[in-house]
Amino acid sequence: MRGRGRVAGERLVEVTGPDGTVTRLRARHAVVLATGSVPVVPDVPGLAAARPWFSRDATTVSEVPGRLVVLGGGVVACEMAQALHALGATETTLLVRGDRLLGRMERFAGELLADSMREAGIDVRMGAKVTGVERASDGGPVTVHLAGGEQVEADELLVATGRRPATDGLGLDLDGAVEVDDSMRVPGSDWLYAVGDVNGRNLLTHMGKYQARVCGDVIAARAAGRPDDAPSLRDSADGRGAPQIVFTDPQVCAVGRTEEAARAEGFEVRVVEYDLGNVAGASLMGEGYKGRAKAVVDERRRVLLGVTFAGPAVAELLHAATIAVTAEVPLETLWHAVPAFPAVSEIWLRLLEEYGL
Repeated sequence: MRGRGRVAGERLVEVTGPDGTVTRLRARHAVVLATGSVPVVPDVPGLAAARPWFSRDATTVSEVPGRLVVLGGGVVACEMAQALHALGATETTLLVRGDRLLGRMERFAGELLADSMREAGIDVRMGAKVTGVERASDGGPVTVHLAGGEQVEADELLVATGRRPATDGLGLDLDGAVEVDDSMRVPGSDWLYAVGDVNGRNLLTHMGKYQARVCGDVIAARAAGRPDDAPSLRDSADGRGAPQIVFTDPQVCAVGRTEEAARAEGFEVRVVEYDLGNVAGASLMGEGYKGRAKAVVDERRRVLLGVTFAGPAVAELLHAATIAVTAEVPLETLWHAVPAFPAVSEIWLRLLEEYGL
């Protein structure tokens, strides 16, 4: 049914249709919340009134502005700044509040990406504090005011400063994400579940799909009276660090914990890094191939806690890293997973050699 839904009671959902008609739906087994997320709008004077773009506006645009300002330094900000710049936004300015791009990933990845953006002509500004925004009364240019009195004028402004779970109007007393257990069920309920961005575990499409598979199988098992505690019926991937790809130039992809996160969690950590350009298979990718790989090792168990790649077309390296991290494959076993020659996947051999196997 198409409309606005809210939980009105146990296994009961009310849907208000486009014409205002209210329909009540009673579930036999379960209600699943899968409402996604909405953009976070910074509390900056004049920002909301300036009619900024958000991620969906940027990805559905039919006309590229000549001048573009992007607020943010995360995944969406970086991907869309590069994409729209390449499509014709020749004056693109990226305003980053922090001191680096992709702040939740390894620092070297953001540094490589910032260098690439600047080489392409994107104006990347770190430590930028926006104090106000205004758009011309005729709907024309937008002016972004920065601390210190500087101004940046553009045709459009893209706000990419994060997203939050979409829980408004659900009929539930919530302050933030919907808490769930590893079967995707809301604690204290035997019928209410939540998957995807709304539960706040990992705001990534593929993780929402993964959670939905777990959730659907759990509901089916419980409805049929079958055991619901098999390993496949529990979310174990989110806690180890979900895989993520940033589709920029260079690509950045990672799975598991960063070095900083691993140390903060008390792991005994050793780090190994290697220049992807020195792998034999890099020559097949083109001249001047540049990139880097970093592996974070749990020294006590000698397993990988996290792996990060940055470079052209490195996304295809990620699933091998995801298997190694998720399955906690011992390094001594990985040594015998022989990469084909000549391919960039020989980075695995180089990393293990750097480690000392």
